[in-house]
Amino acid sequence: MINKLSKRINNLPVSATLAMAAKARELKENGIDIIGLSLGEPDFNTPDFIKEAAIKAIENNYNSYTPVDGYVDLKKSICKKFKRDNDLDYQPDQIVVSTGAKQSIANTVQVLVNPGDDVLLVAPYWVSYSAIVTLAEGNPIEIRSDISNDFKISPLQLENAITKNTKLVIINSPNNPSGSVYTEQEYKALAKVLDKYPEIFILSDEIYEHINYGVPHFSFAKIPSMFNRTITVNGLAKAFAMTGWRIGYIGAPNWIAKACTKMQGQITSGTNCIAQRACISALEAPVSKIKYMVDEFKLRRKLIINLLKDIKGFKLNEPKGAFYVFPDISSFFGTTIKGKKINNASDFAIYLLEQAHVATVTGDAFGSPNNIRISYAASNENIVNAVNRIKKAVTIG
Repeated sequence: MINKLSKRINNLPVSATLAMAAKARELKENGIDIIGLSLGEPDFNTPDFIKEAAIKAIENNYNSYTPVDGYVDLKKSICKKFKRDNDLDYQPDQIVVSTGAKQSIANTVQVLVNPGDDVLLVAPYWVSYSAIVTLAEGNPIEIRSDISNDFKISPLQLENAITKNTKLVIINSPNNPSGSVYTEQEYKALAKVLDKYPEIFILSDEIYEHINYGVPHFSFAKIPSMFNRTITVNGLAKAFAMTGWRIGYIGAPNWIAKACTKMQGQITSGTNCIAQRACISALEAPVSKIKYMVDEFKLRRKLIINLLKDIKGFKLNEPKGAFYVFPDISSFFGTTIKGKKINNASDFAIYLLEQAHVATVTGDAFGSPNNIRISYAASNENIVNAVNRIKKAVTIG
């Protein structure tokens, strides 16, 4: 039968992280022992105090449609969180609660980007940014960095990437996939460039803000000249181990928030009522209540870096946030390992899955073709076993 699907969906790539997870699941179902280090998902349970708030919401009969942009008391809690953690002054009418930070990002791009607009993606970037821009008929433009500069772009790179068609810049710190964290000074240097282009907006994805190992988190909207041009995206998935609860939110200029509410009203309407009630408890709790998870991630970071350093051909830096390492493995390109020709990072990731039975993600999907992403949101045992398998798979002789 002739393909009747739209060009839009036919041209849309499959999420690389979800595709790798699906391949890993398929192999597992066939009896192969796969260690999954591909998904960005904490392996902790949601804290009990949040689960208790959800149970209470059920008992209190929260079961009706919610306001499209979120419960007012949740939006007030988000405003308090922004002030407490980021020193940002948002009002409830500037907040939109969505079904995950991914929808928050998609809403923002849809309401700002016109066909033909350029959207600058500070690479490496999360895999879905490019596809979301493409769905809005914008042009995703990469500004690349690499391990030699800690996966951070310079003000000159930003300046050189801006054209008359540039509408939006998407930034992400702590960064997925590299774990790099932009300092206040580094963000202010980028803002000096953007000060010259007042028609350009900034989407700042801060979903990993609390998973931070020493470099203080700094919100881009904290820069006075950037506040009214920045859409701050955050959510509960990563720091609170609530990936499946699907709660994200934005703080933005009122007119952008209203537009995102309008967009969301025609797509999903309001976010899950029980999850929203639980999120009030999560956001109003002291950040110290989730510190045990961050402390554990920090230990795992040290473990995996020390183990990977022993593998010849892996080039590493030390990530300052999130829960990923992003080694440069380009030394393997053009080589043949145990009969498998490695031409690029995708070949390498597939080789590790098939030969070492370890699921990672190719850096191509993140705008960094020399790298692979390895998540250490896994048990110490799995980390040790996975790296041992990788070492064995890539060691010749």
